[in-house]
Amino acid sequence: MKPSAPVVRRSTSMTSQLGLTDRIFSTASDRGLAADIDKALDQVEAMLLSEVVFADEIADVTGRYLLDAGGKRVRPMLALLTAHLGSGDVTDVVTAATAIEITHLASLYHDDVMDDADRRRGVPSAQTVWGNSVAILTGDLLFARASQLMARLGEGAIRLQADTFERLVLGQLHETVGPRAGEDPVTHYIQVLADKTGSLIASAAQAGVIFSDAPPELEGPVVEFGEKIGIAFQLIDDVIDLSPQPAETGKVPGTDLRAGVATLPLLRLRELAATDSDAAGLLDRLQSDVLDRAGEANSPEQTSAADAAIAALREHPVTRATLQEAHRWAAEAVAALQPLPSGSVKKALTRFAETIVDRSS
Repeated sequence: MKPSAPVVRRSTSMTSQLGLTDRIFSTASDRGLAADIDKALDQVEAMLLSEVVFADEIADVTGRYLLDAGGKRVRPMLALLTAHLGSGDVTDVVTAATAIEITHLASLYHDDVMDDADRRRGVPSAQTVWGNSVAILTGDLLFARASQLMARLGEGAIRLQADTFERLVLGQLHETVGPRAGEDPVTHYIQVLADKTGSLIASAAQAGVIFSDAPPELEGPVVEFGEKIGIAFQLIDDVIDLSPQPAETGKVPGTDLRAGVATLPLLRLRELAATDSDAAGLLDRLQSDVLDRAGEANSPEQTSAADAAIAALREHPVTRATLQEAHRWAAEAVAALQPLPSGSVKKALTRFAETIVDRSS
């Protein structure tokens, strides 16, 4: 059994993660909300450490591997934030938020196998360390543990977990199979993002409302917010994937493309190539130097050619257009918050959306 990943402490400050300065969070109510969420995030972290434990020695090491590698805890933070639309009692919300984070963690093990990714959170991916079968089974164990946690909260929580899990799987299935004949590739891709990323973030927002006894009419707005900000989150990831700074991202530039995954910049380039010769030329380079070699061991010359093609895509207008599209989805997410009462929660959710699209890793 190989050693586990080094433990990386997550920042427990919501105000730090969201960039909520004293100027933005200026009132006593704002600062009180931030302090409450920071305290609850510590409870989530403690529950993660106590729940991601298995009696089996192998499962215990592999199950804690990516947890120990760190994480921003975006989904728990969102659940704890929307909980303050209700009673503010986060006892059950902490449990739900922990289950949702474990579900997210489980999906990472599976995603890395599907994408043949060699890095995750700055460390070698689980499938690189232990192989595909162990990584998949570890993800399955974590899904089971998340379901056990949700079962403590009753039938509604079980249904929420099952519905989210179904969408996660359908999203991965549709990504794997690809668009059907006659289906628009971009529309298909956005739906995959909604299922794979948006559904889990939306569930976190919804859980905060449900398990804090907030007004039921607020569920719809926060679910729409979560789904749309999840799409924006992934579109920013598409841009970050092309980043030339792997020290920040924890990945080699173009990791998704090298695994044969068609992200939005590539899809937009394919659209443009039908009428633009420069775009067609770049598409040919990406196809021959990157996509056709997905999963292969490349020579230094082949690696250099792939690096150059990915750098060219990074500088192409389609990547800037992807960034703009992410901002559009984030703006729509903020617009969905209109029915929420004015105050600290709405202000923080708005800032949350801004931070999602302004991040660099």
